[in-house]
Amino acid sequence: MPYQFLKAHVEERVGWLEYNHPPMNAFSLEMLRELDGGLEELLGDPGVRVVVVASALEKSFSVGADLRLLQAMGAEEMRLWAATSHGTVLRMRRARKPLLAAIHGTAVGGGLEFVLNCDIRFAAADARLGQPEINIAFIPPAGATQALPRLIGRPRALRFLYEGTLVSADEALAMGLVDFVVPPERLRKKVQAYAVALSRKPAEALAAMRRCVTEGMAAPYEDGLHMEREAAAHLAGTPDFAEGLLAFLEKRPPRWVEPAAG
Repeated sequence: MPYQFLKAHVEERVGWLEYNHPPMNAFSLEMLRELDGGLEELLGDPGVRVVVVASALEKSFSVGADLRLLQAMGAEEMRLWAATSHGTVLRMRRARKPLLAAIHGTAVGGGLEFVLNCDIRFAAADARLGQPEINIAFIPPAGATQALPRLIGRPRALRFLYEGTLVSADEALAMGLVDFVVPPERLRKKVQAYAVALSRKPAEALAAMRRCVTEGMAAPYEDGLHMEREAAAHLAGTPDFAEGLLAFLEKRPPRWVEPAAG
């Protein structure tokens, strides 16, 4: 589909979806909707095995919502904004494919909130990350109040949100907000290489792992165990599991089944 506020391309079964709204990737409602549509398209493409959320701009990841638009919003408009954002968040959390993030430059507000729902976040060494909403007497409306405590724990999440300051990439790494810090000039190559390696793993097992971890951690422990048990039982009857065992015993690379769309 054509995009006004995003760029998208697929390389070696890795789908890149990049914010592209100069000069700072400020979000409008139309950009929110386009992001959701772009994710739906890439996640539903059988030729895409891994999705990366990034920025096409040289110096900025995203400054979050366009504050001039927020000024004109009342309660109902904000409810629509949050509901639209939450729909995208749920799409990301329910995805059956690995989601990665490539973060550089300034990454604050809603632009950062969405990638909190990615599985692994790579940050360029020059990245600055934050949720500064407290400084305008507001809260993050795109899921950060739920994603952050699940990602870095309640005390750190509250401190991060209370203080509203930006942290460096190294500080973000120390607190568990990102998983890798790399030189800016190597960011895209590093993420692409990691994504390609993931794309070569069995898709159905990756999807089961993602679901058990992401949905299981939000469920009671016993419910999570039930989810794990059923996933293991299902995978035990798949061609990939049989192939994986046989390939291991024969000491050769496995030949995985191509997944269906979805």
